[in-house]
Amino acid sequence: MKNQNVVRNYYVLPCCLLLLNLCIELVSYKAKVVDDELLRTLVIMGMVLFGGSLVGFVVAPAIVTLVAWMHRSSRQSWGGLGEMLFLLMLGAVIFWLYYRVYIVGPESVLPAEWHNARGR
Repeated sequence: MKNQNVVRNYYVLPCCLLLLNLCIELVSYKAKVVDDELLRTLVIMGMVLFGGSLVGFVVAPAIVTLVAWMHRSSRQSWGGLGEMLFLLMLGAVIFWLYYRVYIVGPESVLPAEWHNARGR
């Protein structure tokens, strides 16, 4: 149980915070379609609160549950290698998402229907 808390505190939670930061970046991108500054601020605050709640109450517990399940099953079949591969894959996916958002642009991870108009 102690090993699970270490993984949760030092790897899974920071990964979830990175995912939350990506959500905030996408919110900032989408908020550019609102012209009024006060309304844009309200939209950003609402979307960040919703995204933070989603990450905090859905994504983080789901990842922790998946890590706990993999921890139990990997000890039986792969030892610690299965859990380590999962954690490395989680880090690689987050790195890839960050690369796409910050280098290529937020449009690269959004469906085409969600792209902002070119003039904004």
